Amino acid sequence: MTYSFECLECGNSRGMGGQCEFCGSKEPPQTLSDILVFNLKRDSPTVEVALERLRECLRNAMDLGIKAIILIHGYGSSGEGGRIKWAVHEALENNHFSDRVDEFHFGEQTAFGSEAYHALLRRRPSLKAHLKHFKEGNAGMTVLILSSSSRIA
Repeated sequence: MTYSFECLECGNSRGMGGQCEFCGSKEPPQTLSDILVFNLKRDSPTVEVALERLRECLRNAMDLGIKAIILIHGYGSSGEGGRIKWAVHEALENNHFSDRVDEFHFGEQTAFGSEAYHALLRRRPSLKAHLKHFKEGNAGMTVLILSSSSRIA
């Protein structure tokens, strides 16, 4: 697993939440990038658990200065999208995360060369390396552009 964070006490790579697995530090980590790749479907969670993980990720990401999240929610094996994907899409479209997310771009609508692809690069040029996974459009991923100001209570 690749981490975008480093422990301020021991210098090892670590995740954004919890304590450092190497030294036990509970201090927030140092951010190595303003973009986070977050695999929401890891360990095959239920929809409810996946949405709670997303809420926690958004809280932590904003506290750490993350500007964008490449959210991997998977597509599902049905050919029509999985339950986690549809729950994430519905939550975003119904503004459930509007206090944290300024804009979102579904992977299937963000194919290489599309207007949505270029709009993302204009907004966050540092996304270019991550958007290579969107060459044909990727229905298993969504890009979240986080709010620039902290409006979280």
